This record gives sequence, C-alpha cells and structure tokens, in this order.
Amino acid sequence: MGVALSLATHHLSDPGFTTSGDGGPVLNLLGRPGAWVSDVLLLLLGGSVSWLPLVGLLQALRNLARGSRALAGVSDDAVPEPRWPRLRFWGGLVLLLCASTALEWTRLYTHEATMPGGHSGGILGYFLGPLSMRHLGFVGSGVLWIALLVIGMSGALRFSWPRLADGIGGWIDGRRAHRAVARERAEDERIGEMALREREQQADEIRIEDVLHTPIVIEPEIVQVVESKRVARERQKPLFVELHDNKLPQVDLLDAAPARLEQTVTPESLEMTSRMIEKKLGDFGVEVRVVAAAPGPVITRYEIEPATGVKGSQIVNLAKDLARSLSLVSIRVVETIPGKTTMALELPNARRQMIRLSEILGSTVYNEAGSMLTIALGKDIVGNPVVADLAKMPHCLVAGTTGSGKSVGINAMILSLLYKAEGKDVRLILIDPKMLEMSVYEDIPHLLCPVVTDMKQAGNAL
Repeated sequence: MGVALSLATHHLSDPGFTTSGDGGPVLNLLGRPGAWVSDVLLLLLGGSVSWLPLVGLLQALRNLARGSRALAGVSDDAVPEPRWPRLRFWGGLVLLLCASTALEWTRLYTHEATMPGGHSGGILGYFLGPLSMRHLGFVGSGVLWIALLVIGMSGALRFSWPRLADGIGGWIDGRRAHRAVARERAEDERIGEMALREREQQADEIRIEDVLHTPIVIEPEIVQVVESKRVARERQKPLFVELHDNKLPQVDLLDAAPARLEQTVTPESLEMTSRMIEKKLGDFGVEVRVVAAAPGPVITRYEIEPATGVKGSQIVNLAKDLARSLSLVSIRVVETIPGKTTMALELPNARRQMIRLSEILGSTVYNEAGSMLTIALGKDIVGNPVVADLAKMPHCLVAGTTGSGKSVGINAMILSLLYKAEGKDVRLILIDPKMLEMSVYEDIPHLLCPVVTDMKQAGNAL
C-alpha cells in the first residue's frame, strides 16, 4: 500500500536518487522516504513499476480470503484454490517486469521526459530493449516480449489462461442461453395471447352457432332402478322374530341409495360438450355432428354422425388428441352401435354417481333372475342394473391395479350369492392367503370349510 501511495503521489520537484529537487516542500504524501522510493523504482522499472502494486493488492486479497475461510471453519480443501510454487510466482513476476520494461522501451516514447533517467522502461528496459532489437528486429522483439508478458502475467497474477478462457466462454454461453430462454418465453407469451384471442373468437362463433344449431337429442338421464317386490315385502318387519340359520338376509341391512339420484351432467354441459366435440374434431379435419347424448352414472355417451367420406378409423386414431383437447384423461370410441348408423364417444363425467349394492340387490332384474349363482356387476352406461349368472362363466378372473376396486367387486359378488341362496343351496370355499379379505365370512352357513389361509391346505380343501 505504501509503494502504491508513493508512486501515485510522485512529483518531479521532490528530492530523490536522480534529483536534488527544487528546494520546495516535498509533495509526496509519504514525505522524503516516499519520494526516494518512488524515484528509485521508476528509475529501475519505468512505467512498468505499476505491476508491483497490482500484484501486491491481489496477494493481499488472497490472504484476506484465506483468513476469512479459516475463521469460518472452512478448510482450503473445501474451497479449492490453485497452488502455485513460489519459484513460479517469483519467476513469473521477474518475467513480467522484464517483458513489460522491454516493450515500454521499444514501443512507448511519449512520456520519456517524465521518467527518471530520461527514457522509458527504466534501467531494465534500457538494457533489454536494445538487446532484443539488435538480434530480433522491431517485429521479432515485439512478438517475443508479448509472449513472455502473457506467460509472466499467468505466473505473477496466479491465474490460468485456459481456465480464464473457459470462464469467459461459459459466461458467453450463459448469456446466449438466457437470451434464448427469454426469446422462447416471449414467443410462448405471444402464442398464448394469440391462442387466447382465437379461443375468445371461437367462443363467440360457438355462441352464435348455438342459436342456429339443431339441438341434440338428450336421452333420459340416469334411470331410476325399479325396486323388486322383495324390497316392498321386507319393509314390514316380522311381528315375531324367528330364528332360522339359513334365512336370507334382508336388503335393508345394506346402506340404502338416495331417494333421488343426483344429477351428474347438466343439459347445458351436454350441449356445450357436444359443440366442443364438433369443433375440436373439425380442427383436426374430421366433420361430425352430435345427434344424441346419454348421461350415465360414470360416463356420458355422445352419438356422432360422421360426414360423408369420413372413415371411422379417422375418429378412432384421434381419440387421444381429442381427449387432450377436451382436458380429459381418456375417451372411448364405439365404432358401431347395433341398430344405428352412428358412432359414439364415451366421456368420463366430472362427478361420478355413487352406486350402492342395495340398488342392484333390490332391483327387479336381480330378484327375477332364476339362477342361484346370480352376481351383481353394477350398472351400465345409462344406469340400468347389470347382473350375470356365474354358472355360465367357465372362469371369473378379477384383476386390476392397486385401488381399482378388486376387493369391492369380490365382496359384492359374494354378497350377491348370500342374498340369493341359502346355505343348503349354495356352498363356498374361500381361500384368503393374505388373511385380510375373507375373514368377515368365517361364520356364514354357506362355507364347506373354514376360510383357508394356508396355501398348503388349499389343495386339500379343493
């Protein structure tokens, strides 16, 4: 710091090694010692003496950073720093000063009068400059000293030119990537604004078309399940309780369905979705017309009439694209409907209706089924109860992912058998290796043997 201050405040009128001064006050901020130090350094190195404060400042900053890391408890290994041998540092500093003074003597002439000794580059430059000019010429000496200056800077200032080039290249690449991201974001915003204007314009067109569009036929909403005579008969509780082991359980033991079924899809939603289907398929180049809509408890079926020349395979291939356009998980395409010339699209409802087992077991369809092995499967797409005869099935496999309802389906099938037949008519063997699903059926009279939980005994039971 003292050297830098003495050099910064050097004045020609101050006394020094090369001059006695003009007898006036010393203008150097460090007084007579500062004037002498600055005069000697300028005499030896000329203007190249400026490298010394720069190197000293960088070294002080490195020592300060190393001390801060030590106080913070961070080892030098955690913060990697290039290790330069002292020989390389001092050699680089000497090489830097030699090259700089020689270049100063051979290239800079404008400020010779202000330098002690009357020439640029100091005594060191006065010795090296003419020597290189005599042997290498003006151009050759310039190339040599510039190359040595670059090498000396790397050693004295303790940095790596390849690493510096990598850093500059990384910064340039980062700026390019930032600009590319900014351009992409601006392009996305522009496309989004255009899409928003287009959607608003399409919405206005759809509203205008709705006035002139032929209204679709909305089939009756989810049908009410017709109760069987058994349900009405069981509403009257017996006056005297009779204990019969094989008596059929009553339907009212199950949770009853609501008296009025909830509306899963409104007529306005059906109309709007129908127009959206026509519009989205039209955007894909497929002209169709929605002619009917049948809402169900879980899905809604839209019957579509393709225009002349439109193949059914075109609509099938667009199922995923149409589902994405309508913000749905999936769409099922029914290519042929028996007795009709139309196709159908089955879309999942936003709000599903809860289907109670009591609805199916209390329906006329279930109670009028003659088979003792009648099982309840649920409802079809329009809400009609669906039952099946297990005796007509060679095998019945229930499969699905976790949480898809396998256990619910199996329990519904077993309860269907228990509500249809007494223990003397239908016998069961239940095998439950997980010891979770079938334990509730331990005491029913329909079991041929206790619930099998050991797979080694399953073969004996069968």
